Amino acid sequence: MAKRKSAAGAPAPTFEEALARLETIVRELEEADLPLERSLTVFEEGVRLSRLLHERLNEAERKVEILMKNEDGEKVPVPFTAGVEAAAVAAATDADDADDADDDTEDDDTTGGTPSGHGQSALPF
Repeated sequence: MAKRKSAAGAPAPTFEEALARLETIVRELEEADLPLERSLTVFEEGVRLSRLLHERLNEAERKVEILMKNEDGEKVPVPFTAGVEAAAVAAATDADDADDADDDTEDDDTTGGTPSGHGQSALPF
């Protein structure tokens, strides 16, 4: 993954680098007997990294929603909470239901589409 530019113009860390640094910060704050000033500085860095990671996860979630396709090959937003496997099962069920409906009547064009709860996130932030 390419590095992005941070607000200060320096390259922002990749997701993996930011996560590794945040893990180091948490360990340092939990295990070390740091002076107050150092603790505050490290904590502030951790908060910035946490926000960066949250932003990147939200961006990835939006991309996943955009890339999910329905049984007709159309892009259909699927809530991240549904997960890829659940979305695939729902799409297969909808496709079977649509095939059954087409066999019964040609006028029935309702397939049920996407699961409810659109836009909700499973992320605890």
